[in-house]
Amino acid sequence: MIAMVGFVEQGFSQAELAPWGNVTGVRKQGQLLDFETSLQYIKSDGIQILTTERERQRPVYSRNGNRQTVNTNLDSLYFEETLTESGGEKAELSIKLNAHSDTTLIGAYFIVRIPKKYHNEAQFGLTDADQPLNINNLTTAPVKERSASWAKGFEFKSANFKIKVSGKEQDSILVRKDENNGDLLVYFTIRTKAIKRGEVIQKTYKLEADGEVDKSAVVVTLNSSRQGRAFEGLGGNFRLQNPTDPQVIDYSLANLRLAWGRVELPWRLWQPEKDGNPLDAARENRLPAKIIQSMEMAQRLSKMGIPVILSAWSAPDWAIVGTQNLNPVNGVWGNPLNNDVITDIYRSLSRYITYLKDNYGVEVKMFSFNESDLGINIRMTAQEHADFIKGFGSYMNTKGLKTKLLLGDNSDATTSAFITTAMNDAAARPYIGAISFHSWRGWDTETLKKWADAATQLNVPLLVGEGSIDAAAWQYPVIFQEPTYAIEEINLYTRMLAICQPASILQWQLTADYSPLAGGGIFGDNGPLRPTQRFWNLKQLSLTPPNLYAMLVSSNKTEISCAALGDNSKGIYTIHLVNNGADRQMTLKGLPAKAQKFKVYVTNTENNAKESGSKKASNGQLQFKLPVRSYITLISE
Repeated sequence: MIAMVGFVEQGFSQAELAPWGNVTGVRKQGQLLDFETSLQYIKSDGIQILTTERERQRPVYSRNGNRQTVNTNLDSLYFEETLTESGGEKAELSIKLNAHSDTTLIGAYFIVRIPKKYHNEAQFGLTDADQPLNINNLTTAPVKERSASWAKGFEFKSANFKIKVSGKEQDSILVRKDENNGDLLVYFTIRTKAIKRGEVIQKTYKLEADGEVDKSAVVVTLNSSRQGRAFEGLGGNFRLQNPTDPQVIDYSLANLRLAWGRVELPWRLWQPEKDGNPLDAARENRLPAKIIQSMEMAQRLSKMGIPVILSAWSAPDWAIVGTQNLNPVNGVWGNPLNNDVITDIYRSLSRYITYLKDNYGVEVKMFSFNESDLGINIRMTAQEHADFIKGFGSYMNTKGLKTKLLLGDNSDATTSAFITTAMNDAAARPYIGAISFHSWRGWDTETLKKWADAATQLNVPLLVGEGSIDAAAWQYPVIFQEPTYAIEEINLYTRMLAICQPASILQWQLTADYSPLAGGGIFGDNGPLRPTQRFWNLKQLSLTPPNLYAMLVSSNKTEISCAALGDNSKGIYTIHLVNNGADRQMTLKGLPAKAQKFKVYVTNTENNAKESGSKKASNGQLQFKLPVRSYITLISE
């Protein structure tokens, strides 16, 4: 079976191309046969190695039917990759290298990585090679120390996986093992030694992959005996940045049940001068338009009964140390607050919160500085974060404000150490209303569990303050319409529901930025405004009845992610499932006696949060077929 590309029937094969240029595998009947390609530039010293990967370049991704194109660069070497369904049962990857300067190098390579899990009893051979190669004798020696063979490509076969990659002519090919994990690495040489400015090199490779598809039945087991933290429902971010924001906001608020909202405090505009009083500007109707719009956004959410988180991304010049740093300098982002004027800082922020309360009727639930662990764009140490929570929390108390502080609001799940100082400071705890992290990175179970444990320790809610999966996706927004992005995003949300037990996952964003809608001029798409598969995933998640409690649930297949929510006293239960593979039969076990009948909702490339009838349980079990590559929700009636 050869990789086929594009929006094809889910039962066929389909190559998956990441927007930074790496083919990540082939889907056969929905199941991923995973391998990975990449481009690599090894500089002349043999030490500096640049490779295409997530958030390392600034690629441009586009799709035209069954043709996907990525333009990116590794330093002065600019690449255009095009993955195309070439007809019949073949897929083709073309690579064009354009040198923007005279360059000496060890080499520029197209690499195919074959995971170690496939290596048992594997056969490997170079095609039309000038000399044989035994993969059992491979070492992890670096490329610069290896000799190349001349061949057209290679074939790899094991018990349950096959891959063949070939060029149009013989090429210099090197093969080695990854020193970190033992994966097999095949290097197709694009250029070695030197390349002149303006020189263009083109290569074309055919990709073929096949493997066993696991359609065996899956068993999902619910344990409703213990109730964890409550899931209040889906939330959303409403930071206003684009003229096309209003239509997305209107559509989202009209079609989604939201439990939390997060808006911006445009602090730099609120009080640009330390000795100025923004309340004077407000009384004289001199507040900037963005301030008014942000306050009205908070008011709109509040009137709908949605609690509001207020976050500041950047600070006025008088409130920070150094010159405003909106881009990293020597790898360091943002600016620390100026502790010499900390009382003025408290006063400025509290005035905004008070003005929202008195003039817009908004009682701000939580306040945070956005991603201060990283410095987007206010930077804090863990101790400074703890001190600010204590200081500002106490100050707001003296002003009669009920607003609490978010602990964290971190850039990623990986930076949980940032919150430990405040967690261990008894003086900070009274002012912590919830813990928050953003889900851009750190998706392994062990990392996510640290946040669940922190919320348990402090006995406060956990919020995923920004939910999504690719912080660089604004550079290639066409990816938001790809089914692969949609299923990966809801798969992470399902896992976080099960592992983290959050009170809410706040989508980044329910505006035109990272929009779950397409058209209407968003990202240059002038077609009609319309929901994408991502929106229907959010719609389906928002159907979860409010304030159900996390319950233990497990699947005996890694391709099936699952989360369970319920309330034993009310006899209401919701099960979220993501099938990341082929269609298969599922048995759901452990259902309480009260759970007799479930409505079933399905979202995939063919169904939009579609209610697919009801399923009846028998003897605590329910059986039905999971559709291929789908998000499925069961809600008890």
